Amino acid sequence: MRKHWLSRLDAVPLSTKLVACTLVLLMVGTFGISLTIRQLVSSYLVQKTDTQLRDQAQLVYSNVDLLSSKNENENVGPNEYFMQLRDTHNNIVSTPLVPVLRNSIVSEPVLPPNGSMGNVQFDKPFTASAKVRELSPSVKADKRALQVAQAPWRVLALEGRERGPDGTSVLKMTVYIGVSMADQIDIISTLTQYSIFVSIIIVLLGAVVATLIIQRTLLPLKRIEKTAAKIAAGDLSQRVPTAPENTEVGSLAASLNAMLARIESSFREQQETTDKMKQFVSDASHELRTPLATIHGYSELYHMQRDLPGALERADESIDHIEASSQRMTVLVEDLLSLARLDEGRGIDMTQQVNLSQQLKDAVDDLHALDTDRAIRRGRLELNAKDGNKPAHLVFREGEFPDVTLTGDGSRLRQVITNIVGNIHRYTPSDSPVEVGLAVMPASISPESLQRMPSNIQSLGYFLEAVEVGQSMQMGMNYAVFSFIDHGPGVPADRQSQIFERFYTADPSRARQKGGTGLGMSIAQSVVRAHHGFIDATTTSNGGGLTLTVILPLGPVEPYVPSASTESKDKKNDKTDKPTKQGRQSKQNRQGNHQGKWARRDKNKSN
Repeated sequence: MRKHWLSRLDAVPLSTKLVACTLVLLMVGTFGISLTIRQLVSSYLVQKTDTQLRDQAQLVYSNVDLLSSKNENENVGPNEYFMQLRDTHNNIVSTPLVPVLRNSIVSEPVLPPNGSMGNVQFDKPFTASAKVRELSPSVKADKRALQVAQAPWRVLALEGRERGPDGTSVLKMTVYIGVSMADQIDIISTLTQYSIFVSIIIVLLGAVVATLIIQRTLLPLKRIEKTAAKIAAGDLSQRVPTAPENTEVGSLAASLNAMLARIESSFREQQETTDKMKQFVSDASHELRTPLATIHGYSELYHMQRDLPGALERADESIDHIEASSQRMTVLVEDLLSLARLDEGRGIDMTQQVNLSQQLKDAVDDLHALDTDRAIRRGRLELNAKDGNKPAHLVFREGEFPDVTLTGDGSRLRQVITNIVGNIHRYTPSDSPVEVGLAVMPASISPESLQRMPSNIQSLGYFLEAVEVGQSMQMGMNYAVFSFIDHGPGVPADRQSQIFERFYTADPSRARQKGGTGLGMSIAQSVVRAHHGFIDATTTSNGGGLTLTVILPLGPVEPYVPSASTESKDKKNDKTDKPTKQGRQSKQNRQGNHQGKWARRDKNKSN
């Protein structure tokens, strides 16, 4: 039964539950308030009646003759008090005051029986029920008069003294003085009726107002429901209407929108991954099919021509082709295996100390050995800050490499550099110049955020803006930045990010003469990301060509601690060239704006 009723209760709409709860609370509240007020007023009126009895008891006792005449004289107001005298043995002596109501109705309190005092105590008022009788049975009493007559009495017992029949002795008497509580009951009844009437109005108004407010409050939930229905139908671009985030619905809407954005992004990434996987399988099948077809074809050719004259020379030629194809297939399989291991986070040792400067020097020597006619320069990279509409960019300054050592996998980093050098050797003229630059730059961006950024020119621009902030604020992370700048045919800007895709080759014909598999730059990107770094391809600014830039984290920026001589020099400079308060404030504002701007972009990229 409990589960049955709970299930039925769960089936009731939320708006109905809220309205019902509001009505129940209003009814309980109004009933409690009405009952409390009724009880307080009733207690107050009883206390007031008791005070009236105590204050006027002696006066009533002393003027009993005058009060009794009110019942007989129409020119005087009717008597309101009841009084009865009893002797020391509680026997009734007389009842001098008996109020007569309209239509000759007499109402008296029910007192202890003759000869007994019961539980009555002196000077302590008590409530007694009424005894009604009619003086003239022929006169029919109305309903209102009977209700007044049936009202209970409030009675007070006092000790009185009377002179005896001889006029000299004093007799003790018990005096009962009472007053009807009809007026108090009438007031309580009227107050109760008004309380019930007002309570009904409050409950009805509360029901109307609660319904309107709850419907208005739940309206955003209805919109969320409709949006969820559209999303369930397949439209992942739908978003929940926003509301102030300090409200529960607004907070829910913001959380749902963030969740929907993540779901849409994950779905899009999954779709892109699926498409890339399909393309990868297709490209891998194509790349592997060619050497396998070559091996199969030359094997059949050998079997067909082995009985003909000159078979030995033709067999050597077939074996050479088979060997070349098998070597190409071996390289392809090894590259695929390397990519698979990198995707799984295996096959890389991040605990080695790598001298990046020496590896770049070896790469320069290797490229010079491959192309003896090529002019190769090495030097440093510097940042040119943003100037007007011209964005920040890196420039090459010829010179020696700075000494840079980082923690990572030396063989894998050497593989990245070797793949870049191999691309330059294969796809650029042997006499075109090449510049290799290296630098250490601080940037206000975390390696995790840098690792997640896509390989495009916008991401490189974000990093350079972070470098500007890091250099001005002396904060963030130090990064090793090196670039290979060639002046060959280059790659169109809209296809530069594709060179990191698997099996992508700049040659549309996918010719085999250059020996590439299309996996070299994919491996380089995977290795760099495994080091929490970033790699990007851009157009060479001077003379055209392609510039490959690699960014690798080194460690946090160490705080600058000035020496004593530097502090004294700074103080001297402050005295001679002290900036104004407005200038200092302007500089701080610029630094804060740069830092806040990059923090917002970094957060958006992370999301």
